[in-house]
Amino acid sequence: MPVRRPTAEELERIARLYHFEITPEEAEVYRAAIDATLQSYDRLDQFAEPKLPVAYPRDPGRRPAPEENPTGGWAWRCSIKGREGGPLSGKRIAIKDNVAVAGVPMMNGSALLEGFIPDVDAVIVRRILDAGGEIVGKATCEDLCFSGGSHTSHPWPVRNPRNPEYMAGGSSSGSAALVAAGECDMAIGGDQGGSIRIPSSWCGIFGLKPTYGLVPYTGVFPIELSLDHTGPMAATVRDVALLLEVIAGRDGLDPRQARTPTDLPRYTRALEQGVRGLRIGVVREGFAWPNASEPDVDEAVREAAARFENLGASVEEVSIPLHHEGIHIWNAIAVEGAWSIMVRDEGMGHGWIGYYDTHVMEFYGRSRRVRANDFSHTVKIVTLLGHYMSDRYHGRYYARAQNLRRALTAAYDEALRHVDLLVMPTTPQKAMRLNASPDLAEYLTMALHMIHNTCPFDVSGHPAMNVPCGDSGGLPVGMMLVGRHFEEETILRAAHAFEQSA
Repeated sequence: MPVRRPTAEELERIARLYHFEITPEEAEVYRAAIDATLQSYDRLDQFAEPKLPVAYPRDPGRRPAPEENPTGGWAWRCSIKGREGGPLSGKRIAIKDNVAVAGVPMMNGSALLEGFIPDVDAVIVRRILDAGGEIVGKATCEDLCFSGGSHTSHPWPVRNPRNPEYMAGGSSSGSAALVAAGECDMAIGGDQGGSIRIPSSWCGIFGLKPTYGLVPYTGVFPIELSLDHTGPMAATVRDVALLLEVIAGRDGLDPRQARTPTDLPRYTRALEQGVRGLRIGVVREGFAWPNASEPDVDEAVREAAARFENLGASVEEVSIPLHHEGIHIWNAIAVEGAWSIMVRDEGMGHGWIGYYDTHVMEFYGRSRRVRANDFSHTVKIVTLLGHYMSDRYHGRYYARAQNLRRALTAAYDEALRHVDLLVMPTTPQKAMRLNASPDLAEYLTMALHMIHNTCPFDVSGHPAMNVPCGDSGGLPVGMMLVGRHFEEETILRAAHAFEQSA
């Protein structure tokens, strides 16, 4: 079907939007020239579009009944079995609901995507099935994944399985809750500001944000191309390492993988090496955040870090002053970048060479124009502020933050020249209470008040992992281990040694 041609009146309106004027006579000339160009657009519709491959039989599954979904962690239940045998044989895996699974609904936590069914499998989904894993459902996530709380998701919030009066953390809220409740063995999470590590910390499981680009993002709904990460979550370090082995590596489609090595280690083989001889740096600036840190969390993480000495590592305090500025750099990138990608540019953006899911772009693009009132308050504030900053300051602060990310990355790299791993609390506080009807100010605080230590490593791209290290008041406390780029095996061997010592 031919592309609809703009009227002269529409061209005049667009001109006013961009602060210039055209006369009616000029509009007609422009319209004729545009008609010639749009013939190329007509031609594009006549080609078969390359799609990501889909294999393995599947049924569409079902939305779970409330009685079989006590935490709200399931967005959808299904059973898709991969090939016989393989390293993931016998493993039940939940997929975060921003990841495309062909034939299975995907909402990305948003009412705007209700009714959308992908027609492709994300690369990591195909790899899981090729490795013999069984996909047992889609895990609830926060609205367009823009919340560290678990109260923004549609159609229901996610409750912490340790105590349902508390949040599970976000945005991979369902992934963490399901693993912690034993309803699956492993899960896929996504992380742009801490969304794997925050819910892992609050639910008491292991969750790894890999090095930027280690795991392909192809087929996953993005937030901001320079912050997007996806990775494994599980109840044991061994299962995290095993899932990472399966999903890591270049796919030839994701431009985020330009620096990803072609020869990757077998992460499970590193687990038994222990930590003898490793140098652990406890980052001073990761503790005692004003108006955010809880003393019992800081104390538990310092005690946990000291335990590495008993395992044969050396432990020392290090100072990285720029760590305190990481959240400010992240804010500018995340707000303006997310507004550009998620809202203005139909969820995919422009200007990168990779796989574009035109199916989801068309569905979401239409939906956001008629259902924008159904955006969560977190997405609404990103839209308001992102548009304002672009309109008023013309991208200056986004660009400045992107330039400053090199300085932040260099600061962590310098510290990691002297130690092998960095340690700090994953979140400054334990899980927050889940208020079913907060006022707007509290709603926004519940969404972004826990990202101080996690978001800087989405900016710098360093691998970072939550390791459960204790409980306080019946709620888990998480310790974060941070390593050098593409040295996940060092994090995993330290996490495994700590896990076994406990």
